[in-house]
Amino acid sequence: MKSRKITNTAKTLLCIWNIGLFSAVWFAFYNSHAFDTYLWQGGILFCVIYAMIYLFLSDLYKAYRIASNPIPDVVFSQTISFGIADLILYVQCCLLDNEYVDIIPGAIIVVLQIMGTALIVVIMKRILIKNIVPQKTLVIYGGRKATLEDTERFCRRLLKKYDHLFEISEIVFEEADEEELDAKLDEAEVVMLFEVSKNKKSHFMKICSERHKTFYFTPRIEDILCQGASYKNYLDTPLMKYEYQYDTVSGYLGKRALDLVLSVVALAILWPVLIITAICIKLEDGGPVFYKQKRYTKDSQIFEILKFRSMIVDAEKDGVTPCTGNDSRITKVGKVIRATRIDELPQILNILKGDMSFVGPRPERVEHVEQYSEDLKEFTYRLRVKGGLTGYAQIYGKYNTSAYDKLRLDLMYIENQSLLLDLKLILLTIRVIFQAESTEGFDEEKSEEIKRNAEKGDLNSAQ
Repeated sequence: MKSRKITNTAKTLLCIWNIGLFSAVWFAFYNSHAFDTYLWQGGILFCVIYAMIYLFLSDLYKAYRIASNPIPDVVFSQTISFGIADLILYVQCCLLDNEYVDIIPGAIIVVLQIMGTALIVVIMKRILIKNIVPQKTLVIYGGRKATLEDTERFCRRLLKKYDHLFEISEIVFEEADEEELDAKLDEAEVVMLFEVSKNKKSHFMKICSERHKTFYFTPRIEDILCQGASYKNYLDTPLMKYEYQYDTVSGYLGKRALDLVLSVVALAILWPVLIITAICIKLEDGGPVFYKQKRYTKDSQIFEILKFRSMIVDAEKDGVTPCTGNDSRITKVGKVIRATRIDELPQILNILKGDMSFVGPRPERVEHVEQYSEDLKEFTYRLRVKGGLTGYAQIYGKYNTSAYDKLRLDLMYIENQSLLLDLKLILLTIRVIFQAESTEGFDEEKSEEIKRNAEKGDLNSAQ
């Protein structure tokens, strides 16, 4: 409860600072350019509109999650939120005044917003860390998807970012002695069920619920599929109906229309970036500008995905080798365009053509899909929708996220997809572009392991 009060206080201070600064500069400079009459009424209306946009984007980008997100992430999410709101209202002012309005006062306010936001977040984060007590956490693992090594790796990654929230007291196998496990469950404040088997998960969930324990669990494929089910009350026996309903004509036409509009707008805005990138790639080594690769999309159709070449020519002449963090095959230009995701921009042409969509599961290489599907039968579920430039796995995962985790993330999108969700994910992609960890490659050891398993036809087991 104390942490929630601190978070709510931080949210209030951020709203007062950012909305207050905008309101001050708007009334001091921009309001008279936007309105000839009804100055106060118009100014108040625009401040309300600004507040609505800022609050919506802050909620979308999780910009108030001081407890669970690092300081740079919170400040960056806040900056995007009030930055987009500032830009929208500035453009609106220019349109109402029918001429260019000086941007300098607005730019000064943005700088002050960033400085104030950073100060508030740093102070409130320090107060939070001093007052919050990490919860004693028991991790139970098992099933066919997790080993002790996998679980320990998961725990290390969790504590790297959230050690102020969790104190992992012990890691226990699901088949441990029942009396011993029961005692550990009693001592724990939080329980994490990491890839436990189906029967054991139901058992532990029941115990945690009875003892009022907070618990987390990694979902199985069937858990995610149930998100697309609806309740039916035909009789007095509860029923849930699952029906895949996203192949309707209206759903297809709406998504296709969105893809066409966004791809045309994107090309109109980004054409200078595309041309400059192509020139830089050509000048560096004289090789081809584009890199084509066969990928699977909806209904197992194969198409050639288009990317800016970021590696040396014939980078995979010795076979498929996943990219590592400091891969020597990446060119100088390649390092820049991979870090900024510019290498993916030519896929806008794939979207315009209809091979891809803006939002959807990332289309995988043909050889990878065939190998994944042998060991992970549910992997073909991803092929029910058209591949996308961005999606759940790109926003909430990383380059080196395992195949099974990517599948779960993609299925979460498939079972909840809508045009509104597509727009939300496109907006979230803006933030992901600037997060270095989302492009993080495999380490050398992991890369070699994947390569060995790929040669054996068991690529998924390495991930």
